[in-house]
Amino acid sequence: MTDKPLANPLIVLRKDFEDDDWAILFDPDKGDAYGINPVSVFIWQRLDGKHSLADILEEMRAHYEGVPKEAEAHLQEFIDDLMSKGLAGYQFQASS
Repeated sequence: MTDKPLANPLIVLRKDFEDDDWAILFDPDKGDAYGINPVSVFIWQRLDGKHSLADILEEMRAHYEGVPKEAEAHLQEFIDDLMSKGLAGYQFQASS
């Protein structure tokens, strides 16, 4: 929970849907797109290499009511999924 994940800087967050707070993560290199819910957007926006998972969980509990006890496991699972798809990591090479 102390590692500080980082969003892949090549991934585009698109959240211009007027009716809700859902968004799309787009990987232009692979042409893949992933729909994410408002809580996932909240998490994504904190993947700046400065927030640990514990920090993000604390902010979630302050921002949302009724965060379940299982939130830590769900947060870790979401981060692991992002990493397995190359959408997040702990460091990225600058592109030329």
